Amino acid sequence: MHVEPLLKIDLPGIRKLKSGKVREVFDLGDQLLIVATDRISAFDVVLPNGIPRKGEVLTQLSLFWFNRFSELVPNHLLASGTEMFQRTNLSSLPPEFRAQLERRSMLVKKATPLPIECVVRGYLAGSGWKEYRQTQSVCGIKLPPGLVESAELPEPIFTPATKAETGHDENISFDRAAKIVGVKLAEKLRNLSLKIYKAARDYAKSRGIIIADTKFEFGLCNGHLILIDEMLTPDSSRFWPADQYVPGQSQPSFDKQFVRDYLELLGWNKTPPGPILPPDVVAKTSAKYIEAYEKLTGAKL
Repeated sequence: MHVEPLLKIDLPGIRKLKSGKVREVFDLGDQLLIVATDRISAFDVVLPNGIPRKGEVLTQLSLFWFNRFSELVPNHLLASGTEMFQRTNLSSLPPEFRAQLERRSMLVKKATPLPIECVVRGYLAGSGWKEYRQTQSVCGIKLPPGLVESAELPEPIFTPATKAETGHDENISFDRAAKIVGVKLAEKLRNLSLKIYKAARDYAKSRGIIIADTKFEFGLCNGHLILIDEMLTPDSSRFWPADQYVPGQSQPSFDKQFVRDYLELLGWNKTPPGPILPPDVVAKTSAKYIEAYEKLTGAKL
């Protein structure tokens, strides 16, 4: 079944607050509507063509985790699916918009996002592996000598990053994160992030997926700390198939690594505009996202 990717959406009579790399955020007064499009970015550049059903996977998988860990950590979710359209501003939307929104949107609380990203690494990959080779540490955390690429760490580590509006996020030390948000809050973020990651890692392993690392975003809502944005998706995490895991090399993955690998072969200079992805890369990436969702939830998308 061929599905056209959704790259952009505007809703009649509803103000768009912002358009991110993947998400469109609409203002509903005291609530927000977050719509995950099928856009894909690589090396911080949004590519011209999207990945069919990607936004659906990001939303449905986030809903699965929000629901699973709601006792562990409060989140921003108010409603999803058909329930969203019973709310005032959305009830008058024409049917074609409802069909587009139903599986890829969330109605959420308004929160003030914290200025740091909460990254947890259980394995040595990406920028963590790069940093370890130079300094034997990641974000100021000393690690044992002799670790190889993709090695499982003795214990998961909390490695925060600053949020960049443009360009790349920057890995920072815990001390620097504490200076930005305050020691007490930084400690709370570290404890919560590690707790969620460990619970998710253990569950995912039982479903045949290794969560190598992930990032969480938190916000303050009426003075309370809540989880916002997305949660444990192939966009915010590195998912590896457990049955193909071999330390000492890079791993096959369920995320956009497939797209990055293709782009690396092109000799593209990683500045906009991004190259158009060929149909086979688009189809394989879409299949990877859907497979990750189905493996983790045990449900068909």
